[in-house]
Amino acid sequence: MGLLDIVPAGVVTGDNLRKVFEYAREQKFAIPAINCTSTSTINAALEAARDIKSPIIIQFSNGGAAFIAGKGLSNKNQEASIIGAVAGAQYVRTVAKAYGIPVIIHSDHCAKKLLPWFDGMLAADEEYFKANGEPLFSSHMLDLSEDPKEENIEICLKYLKRMAPMGCLLEMEIGITGGEEDGVNNEDVDNASLYTQPEDIWEIYKAFSEITDLFSIAAAFGNVHGVYAPGNVKLHPELLEKHQAYVTEQLKSSNPKPVFFVFHGGSGSSEQEIATAVNNGVVKMNVDTDTQWAYWIGLRNYYEDKKDYLQTQVGNPEGAGKPNKKFYDPRVWVRESEKTMIERVQQACKDLANVDVL
Repeated sequence: MGLLDIVPAGVVTGDNLRKVFEYAREQKFAIPAINCTSTSTINAALEAARDIKSPIIIQFSNGGAAFIAGKGLSNKNQEASIIGAVAGAQYVRTVAKAYGIPVIIHSDHCAKKLLPWFDGMLAADEEYFKANGEPLFSSHMLDLSEDPKEENIEICLKYLKRMAPMGCLLEMEIGITGGEEDGVNNEDVDNASLYTQPEDIWEIYKAFSEITDLFSIAAAFGNVHGVYAPGNVKLHPELLEKHQAYVTEQLKSSNPKPVFFVFHGGSGSSEQEIATAVNNGVVKMNVDTDTQWAYWIGLRNYYEDKKDYLQTQVGNPEGAGKPNKKFYDPRVWVRESEKTMIERVQQACKDLANVDVL
Protein backbone atom coordinates (compact mmCIF):
# COMPACT_ATOMS: atom_id res chain seq x y z
CA MET A 1 0.00 0.00 0.00
CA GLY A 2 1.36 3.40 -1.00
CA LEU A 3 0.59 6.94 0.05
CA LEU A 4 -1.94 7.50 -2.76
CA ASP A 5 -3.98 4.65 -1.28
CA ILE A 6 -4.34 6.81 1.84
CA VAL A 7 -4.64 10.39 0.54
CA PRO A 8 -5.58 11.88 -2.85
CA ALA A 9 -3.27 13.65 -5.28
CA GLY A 10 -3.24 17.42 -5.04
CA VAL A 11 -2.99 19.75 -2.06
CA VAL A 12 -3.51 18.01 1.29
CA THR A 13 -4.72 19.66 4.49
CA GLY A 14 -6.20 18.63 7.83
CA ASP A 15 -6.79 14.89 8.23
CA ASN A 16 -5.00 14.12 4.97
CA LEU A 17 -1.96 16.15 6.02
CA ARG A 18 -1.87 14.23 9.30
CA LYS A 19 -2.03 10.95 7.35
CA VAL A 20 0.89 12.01 5.15
CA PHE A 21 3.12 12.81 8.12
CA GLU A 22 2.05 9.67 9.99
CA TYR A 23 2.82 7.55 6.94
CA ALA A 24 6.21 9.23 6.55
CA ARG A 25 7.04 8.64 10.20
CA GLU A 26 5.97 4.99 10.07
CA GLN A 27 7.80 4.31 6.81
CA LYS A 28 10.88 6.28 7.95
CA PHE A 29 11.09 8.89 5.27
CA ALA A 30 10.80 12.69 5.31
CA ILE A 31 9.54 15.21 2.79
CA PRO A 32 11.73 18.05 1.56
CA ALA A 33 10.23 21.52 1.80
CA ILE A 34 11.46 23.48 -1.19
CA ASN A 35 11.58 27.25 -0.91
CA CYS A 36 10.03 28.62 -4.09
CA THR A 37 10.14 32.14 -5.48
CA SER A 38 8.33 31.79 -8.82
CA THR A 39 6.07 29.54 -10.86
CA SER A 40 9.24 28.21 -12.46
CA THR A 41 10.72 26.99 -9.17
CA ILE A 42 7.32 25.63 -8.12
CA ASN A 43 7.06 23.68 -11.37
CA ALA A 44 10.57 22.31 -10.97
CA ALA A 45 9.82 21.02 -7.47
CA LEU A 46 6.52 19.44 -8.55
CA GLU A 47 8.05 17.82 -11.64
CA ALA A 48 10.97 16.46 -9.61
CA ALA A 49 8.65 14.81 -7.09
CA ARG A 50 6.26 13.47 -9.72
CA ASP A 51 9.00 11.69 -11.63
CA ILE A 52 10.23 9.76 -8.59
CA LYS A 53 6.77 9.15 -7.10
CA SER A 54 7.17 11.34 -4.03
CA PRO A 55 5.08 13.84 -2.07
CA ILE A 56 6.56 17.33 -1.84
CA ILE A 57 6.26 20.51 0.23
CA ILE A 58 6.17 23.85 -1.54
CA GLN A 59 7.04 26.61 0.88
CA PHE A 60 7.25 30.37 0.68
CA SER A 61 9.51 32.56 2.80
CA ASN A 62 8.59 36.13 3.58
CA GLY A 63 11.08 37.49 1.07
CA GLY A 64 10.29 34.82 -1.49
CA ALA A 65 6.60 35.65 -1.26
CA ALA A 66 7.28 39.34 -1.81
CA PHE A 67 9.36 38.43 -4.86
CA ILE A 68 6.46 36.41 -6.30
CA ALA A 69 4.22 39.47 -5.98
CA GLY A 70 6.83 41.58 -7.75
CA LYS A 71 9.79 43.65 -6.63
CA GLY A 72 7.97 46.72 -7.90
CA LEU A 73 5.37 46.46 -5.11
CA SER A 74 5.84 48.10 -1.74
CA ASN A 75 6.04 45.70 1.18
CA LYS A 76 4.68 48.23 3.64
CA ASN A 77 2.73 46.36 6.36
CA GLN A 78 3.85 43.12 4.65
CA GLU A 79 1.37 43.72 1.84
CA ALA A 80 3.58 42.34 -0.96
CA SER A 81 4.53 39.29 1.10
CA ILE A 82 0.86 38.56 1.80
CA ILE A 83 -0.14 38.98 -1.84
CA GLY A 84 2.77 36.89 -3.07
CA ALA A 85 2.23 34.04 -0.62
CA VAL A 86 -1.49 33.89 -1.42
CA ALA A 87 -0.83 34.06 -5.17
CA GLY A 88 1.78 31.31 -4.87
CA ALA A 89 -0.59 29.10 -2.89
CA GLN A 90 -3.40 29.66 -5.38
CA TYR A 91 -1.07 28.75 -8.26
CA VAL A 92 0.00 25.54 -6.50
CA ARG A 93 -3.64 24.64 -5.92
CA THR A 94 -4.35 25.19 -9.63
CA VAL A 95 -1.65 22.82 -10.89
CA ALA A 96 -0.88 20.38 -8.05
CA LYS A 97 -3.48 17.73 -8.84
CA ALA A 98 -2.30 17.53 -12.46
CA TYR A 99 1.11 16.34 -11.21
CA GLY A 100 -0.56 13.35 -9.54
CA ILE A 101 1.20 13.64 -6.18
CA PRO A 102 0.28 14.81 -2.66
CA VAL A 103 1.43 18.41 -2.19
CA ILE A 104 1.73 20.42 1.01
CA ILE A 105 1.66 24.24 0.82
CA HIS A 106 3.62 25.83 3.64
CA SER A 107 4.85 29.26 4.72
CA ASP A 108 8.38 29.43 6.13
CA HIS A 109 9.95 31.33 9.05
CA CYS A 110 7.75 34.07 10.47
CA ALA A 111 9.46 36.04 13.23
CA LYS A 112 7.51 38.31 15.59
CA LYS A 113 8.24 41.38 13.51
CA LEU A 114 6.60 39.64 10.53
CA LEU A 115 3.33 38.70 12.28
CA PRO A 116 1.26 41.00 10.00
CA TRP A 117 2.32 38.65 7.18
CA PHE A 118 1.09 35.66 9.18
CA ASP A 119 -2.20 37.43 9.93
CA GLY A 120 -2.72 38.15 6.23
CA MET A 121 -2.16 34.55 5.24
CA LEU A 122 -4.51 33.30 7.95
CA ALA A 123 -7.17 35.71 6.74
CA ALA A 124 -6.80 34.16 3.28
CA ASP A 125 -7.04 30.69 4.86
CA GLU A 126 -10.25 31.62 6.65
CA GLU A 127 -11.79 33.07 3.50
CA TYR A 128 -10.85 29.95 1.52
CA PHE A 129 -12.16 27.74 4.33
CA LYS A 130 -15.57 29.41 4.24
CA ALA A 131 -15.87 28.65 0.53
CA ASN A 132 -14.17 25.24 0.36
CA GLY A 133 -14.12 23.64 3.80
CA GLU A 134 -10.32 23.67 4.06
CA PRO A 135 -7.60 26.33 4.39
CA LEU A 136 -5.73 27.75 1.40
CA PHE A 137 -2.40 26.71 2.91
CA SER A 138 -1.72 23.31 4.44
CA SER A 139 0.46 24.73 7.21
CA HIS A 140 2.36 27.75 8.48
CA MET A 141 5.52 28.24 10.50
CA LEU A 142 5.98 30.63 13.41
CA ASP A 143 9.61 31.23 14.35
CA LEU A 144 9.64 32.93 17.73
CA SER A 145 12.79 31.13 18.82
CA GLU A 146 14.55 34.44 19.48
CA ASP A 147 11.88 35.34 22.05
CA PRO A 148 11.54 33.98 25.61
CA LYS A 149 10.18 30.44 25.64
CA GLU A 150 7.04 31.41 27.55
CA GLU A 151 6.21 34.15 25.05
CA ASN A 152 6.99 31.83 22.12
CA ILE A 153 4.52 29.24 23.40
CA GLU A 154 1.88 31.82 24.34
CA ILE A 155 1.82 33.42 20.88
CA CYS A 156 1.88 30.04 19.15
CA LEU A 157 -1.09 28.86 21.20
CA LYS A 158 -3.05 31.98 20.29
CA TYR A 159 -2.57 31.26 16.60
CA LEU A 160 -3.04 27.50 16.97
CA LYS A 161 -6.52 28.11 18.40
CA ARG A 162 -7.34 30.07 15.25
CA MET A 163 -5.82 27.48 12.91
CA ALA A 164 -7.12 24.27 14.47
CA PRO A 165 -10.79 24.64 13.41
CA MET A 166 -9.64 24.86 9.77
CA GLY A 167 -7.30 21.86 9.99
CA CYS A 168 -4.25 24.03 9.31
CA LEU A 169 -1.03 22.71 10.87
CA LEU A 170 1.33 24.96 12.86
CA GLU A 171 5.09 24.43 12.79
CA MET A 172 6.94 26.13 15.62
CA GLU A 173 10.63 26.48 16.47
CA ILE A 174 12.22 26.09 19.88
CA GLY A 175 15.93 26.72 20.23
CA ILE A 176 17.78 28.70 17.60
CA THR A 177 18.92 27.67 14.15
CA GLY A 178 22.26 29.37 13.58
CA GLY A 179 23.45 31.21 10.48
CA GLU A 180 21.43 33.69 8.42
CA GLU A 181 18.31 33.28 6.32
CA ASP A 182 15.83 35.73 4.85
CA GLY A 183 17.05 38.64 6.97
CA VAL A 184 17.15 36.79 10.30
CA ASN A 185 20.77 36.62 11.47
CA ASN A 186 21.75 34.15 14.21
CA GLU A 187 25.42 33.82 13.30
CA ASP A 188 26.64 34.96 16.73
CA VAL A 189 24.24 33.17 19.07
CA ASP A 190 25.47 31.33 22.15
CA ASN A 191 26.25 27.70 21.29
CA ALA A 192 23.99 26.37 24.05
CA SER A 193 21.00 27.96 22.32
CA LEU A 194 21.54 25.64 19.35
CA TYR A 195 20.35 22.62 21.36
CA THR A 196 16.77 22.21 22.56
CA GLN A 197 16.10 20.41 25.86
CA PRO A 198 13.62 17.48 26.16
CA GLU A 199 11.68 19.30 28.87
CA ASP A 200 11.01 22.10 26.40
CA ILE A 201 9.66 19.64 23.84
CA TRP A 202 7.30 18.13 26.40
CA GLU A 203 6.06 21.54 27.57
CA ILE A 204 5.18 22.43 23.98
CA TYR A 205 3.68 19.05 23.17
CA LYS A 206 1.48 19.07 26.27
CA ALA A 207 0.18 22.61 25.72
CA PHE A 208 -0.43 22.24 21.98
CA SER A 209 -2.08 18.81 22.29
CA GLU A 210 -4.84 20.33 24.40
CA ILE A 211 -5.92 22.18 21.24
CA THR A 212 -5.00 19.84 18.35
CA ASP A 213 -2.45 17.28 17.23
CA LEU A 214 -1.80 19.20 14.00
CA PHE A 215 1.52 20.74 14.94
CA SER A 216 5.19 20.06 14.36
CA ILE A 217 8.32 21.17 16.19
CA ALA A 218 11.57 22.43 14.71
CA ALA A 219 13.89 21.50 17.56
CA ALA A 220 17.45 22.77 17.51
CA PHE A 221 20.20 20.15 17.47
CA GLY A 222 23.06 22.29 16.20
CA ASN A 223 21.37 23.28 12.93
CA VAL A 224 22.73 26.18 10.90
CA HIS A 225 21.17 27.91 7.89
CA GLY A 226 23.29 28.16 4.76
CA VAL A 227 25.99 25.83 3.49
CA TYR A 228 29.34 25.33 5.19
CA ALA A 229 32.48 23.25 4.71
CA PRO A 230 32.19 19.68 6.09
CA GLY A 231 33.00 19.53 9.79
CA ASN A 232 32.17 23.17 10.49
CA VAL A 233 28.67 22.39 11.74
CA LYS A 234 28.22 20.01 14.68
CA LEU A 235 24.83 18.38 14.28
CA HIS A 236 23.46 16.01 16.91
CA PRO A 237 20.27 14.51 15.45
CA GLU A 238 20.54 11.68 17.98
CA LEU A 239 19.16 14.19 20.51
CA LEU A 240 15.78 13.85 18.83
CA GLU A 241 15.60 10.24 20.02
CA LYS A 242 15.96 11.46 23.60
CA HIS A 243 13.22 14.03 23.03
CA GLN A 244 10.86 11.38 21.66
CA ALA A 245 11.63 9.04 24.55
CA TYR A 246 10.98 11.79 27.10
CA VAL A 247 7.59 12.70 25.59
CA THR A 248 6.65 9.00 25.33
CA GLU A 249 7.53 8.54 29.01
CA GLN A 250 5.45 11.53 30.07
CA LEU A 251 2.50 10.31 28.01
CA LYS A 252 2.93 6.73 29.26
CA SER A 253 2.44 5.83 25.62
CA SER A 254 3.49 2.87 23.49
CA ASN A 255 4.19 5.18 20.56
CA PRO A 256 8.00 5.59 20.42
CA LYS A 257 7.80 8.67 18.16
CA PRO A 258 4.84 10.85 19.18
CA VAL A 259 6.36 14.13 17.91
CA PHE A 260 6.47 15.36 14.31
CA PHE A 261 9.95 16.91 14.09
CA VAL A 262 11.25 19.30 11.43
CA PHE A 263 14.88 19.61 10.29
CA HIS A 264 16.00 23.19 9.59
CA GLY A 265 19.40 24.15 8.23
CA GLY A 266 19.82 20.85 6.38
CA SER A 267 21.98 22.06 3.48
CA GLY A 268 25.36 20.34 3.50
CA SER A 269 24.33 17.71 6.07
CA SER A 270 25.81 14.23 5.75
CA GLU A 271 23.69 11.28 4.65
CA GLN A 272 24.17 9.72 8.10
CA GLU A 273 23.00 12.85 9.91
CA ILE A 274 19.90 13.03 7.74
CA ALA A 275 19.19 9.31 8.20
CA THR A 276 19.51 9.61 11.98
CA ALA A 277 17.14 12.58 12.03
CA VAL A 278 14.53 10.78 9.92
CA ASN A 279 14.84 7.66 12.05
CA ASN A 280 14.03 9.79 15.08
CA GLY A 281 10.80 11.26 13.76
CA VAL A 282 11.77 14.07 11.36
CA VAL A 283 9.04 14.22 8.70
CA LYS A 284 10.06 17.48 6.97
CA MET A 285 13.41 18.98 6.02
CA ASN A 286 13.88 22.48 4.64
CA VAL A 287 15.90 22.83 1.44
CA ASP A 288 16.73 26.28 0.11
CA THR A 289 20.41 27.12 -0.25
CA ASP A 290 21.22 24.03 -2.31
CA THR A 291 18.28 24.43 -4.70
CA GLN A 292 19.12 28.11 -5.23
CA TRP A 293 22.61 27.05 -6.28
CA ALA A 294 21.24 24.30 -8.50
CA TYR A 295 18.92 26.73 -10.29
CA TRP A 296 21.82 29.08 -10.96
CA ILE A 297 24.07 26.28 -12.23
CA GLY A 298 21.62 25.46 -15.01
CA LEU A 299 21.63 29.04 -16.23
CA ARG A 300 25.39 29.40 -15.87
CA ASN A 301 26.09 26.22 -17.81
CA TYR A 302 23.66 27.23 -20.55
CA TYR A 303 25.28 30.63 -20.96
CA GLU A 304 28.77 29.15 -21.08
CA ASP A 305 27.67 26.61 -23.68
CA LYS A 306 25.73 29.08 -25.88
CA LYS A 307 27.70 32.25 -25.20
CA ASP A 308 28.38 32.98 -28.89
CA TYR A 309 24.65 32.89 -29.61
CA LEU A 310 23.73 35.25 -26.76
CA GLN A 311 25.64 38.43 -27.59
CA THR A 312 23.32 39.93 -30.21
CA GLN A 313 19.80 39.36 -31.49
CA VAL A 314 21.18 38.55 -34.95
CA GLY A 315 24.53 37.04 -35.83
CA ASN A 316 26.29 33.97 -34.50
CA PRO A 317 28.99 31.45 -35.54
CA GLU A 318 26.59 30.03 -38.15
CA GLY A 319 26.34 33.35 -39.99
CA ALA A 320 26.09 37.12 -39.61
CA GLY A 321 22.43 37.09 -40.52
CA LYS A 322 21.39 34.17 -38.34
CA PRO A 323 18.78 35.07 -35.65
CA ASN A 324 19.38 34.08 -32.01
CA LYS A 325 15.81 34.21 -30.69
CA LYS A 326 15.64 30.48 -29.96
CA PHE A 327 18.68 30.87 -27.70
CA TYR A 328 17.69 33.97 -25.68
CA ASP A 329 13.99 33.10 -25.38
CA PRO A 330 13.44 32.99 -21.58
CA ARG A 331 11.55 29.73 -21.94
CA VAL A 332 14.80 28.12 -23.06
CA TRP A 333 17.23 29.31 -20.40
CA VAL A 334 14.69 29.25 -17.56
CA ARG A 335 14.04 25.62 -18.46
CA GLU A 336 17.76 24.87 -18.16
CA SER A 337 17.65 26.23 -14.61
CA GLU A 338 14.62 24.08 -13.88
CA LYS A 339 16.43 20.95 -15.07
CA THR A 340 19.32 21.33 -12.65
CA MET A 341 16.97 22.28 -9.82
CA ILE A 342 14.91 19.15 -10.56
CA GLU A 343 18.03 17.03 -10.12
CA ARG A 344 18.79 18.64 -6.74
CA VAL A 345 15.22 18.27 -5.47
CA GLN A 346 15.32 14.60 -6.42
CA GLN A 347 18.61 14.22 -4.58
CA ALA A 348 16.99 15.72 -1.49
CA CYS A 349 14.14 13.23 -1.79
CA LYS A 350 16.60 10.35 -2.12
CA ASP A 351 18.57 11.54 0.92
CA LEU A 352 15.31 11.48 2.89
CA ALA A 353 14.27 8.03 1.56
CA ASN A 354 11.31 9.76 -0.10
CA VAL A 355 11.30 7.83 -3.39
CA ASP A 356 8.64 5.46 -4.77
CA VAL A 357 6.40 5.96 -1.74
CA LEU A 358 3.17 6.63 -3.63
